[in-house]
Amino acid sequence: MLELGRAAYDAVLDHARADAPREACGALLGRRDGDRVVAEAVRRVPNVADAPRITYELDPEATLAVFDEAEATGREVVGFYHSHPAGPAKLSDTDREQASWPGYVYVLASLAARPPILDAWTWTGERFEPLAVSLAD
Repeated sequence: MLELGRAAYDAVLDHARADAPREACGALLGRRDGDRVVAEAVRRVPNVADAPRITYELDPEATLAVFDEAEATGREVVGFYHSHPAGPAKLSDTDREQASWPGYVYVLASLAARPPILDAWTWTGERFEPLAVSLAD
């Protein structure tokens, strides 16, 4: 299960809306508590993909800075997010092919859905396994 704080949930959607029609992307900071992943904060990471309207690539230097921040503040990077400004509310073939962080949560914000949808999966290294998402205050 992924537990998203309300501020983190709102931050992902705000970033997705702000970057549209480009795909927004970033990292989730928080903690792991058994089978539950708690995302307490969101850090925007620039999308450096060659075609940012249809794919995303996390800026490597900014991503490393987020890992450094997490370590310095006693948190950990628990996952990543990106948006589909006009695409489906499911992971694309490209998302599956480029997944590279086994054990981390991948959140997708779909702006095409009304209201917008946030869904989550864990990448096992071979496939995505769906995660239930709950909102916390």
